Amino acid sequence: MPTINVTTRDGHAKSFEGTNGQSLMENLRSHGVDEVLALCGGCLSCATCHVYVDEDWLSALPPMSEDEDDLLDSSGAREANSRLSCQIPVSDALDGLSVTVAPED
Repeated sequence: MPTINVTTRDGHAKSFEGTNGQSLMENLRSHGVDEVLALCGGCLSCATCHVYVDEDWLSALPPMSEDEDDLLDSSGAREANSRLSCQIPVSDALDGLSVTVAPED
């Protein structure tokens, strides 16, 4: 199982063993990161699962789709390392992944 490292909005760092085959959003929610609202449940329509991915991990992620890019453009908190956690499938290849929950829009 891959280890996922997350920093919450208040700067609290947390690590947990992720579940392969689930999205990062599902993993964050099931491990108590409640500030990831995920209002649409992962169907790529709300951007409330916005995270900043540690720069070292960006190349390990699947490419961003046009729809994800469009949704992130609607966020005033978008950064170069922004991703929607619902679009990141967790696998052993992401062991050690580090993300920070983006500010709420």
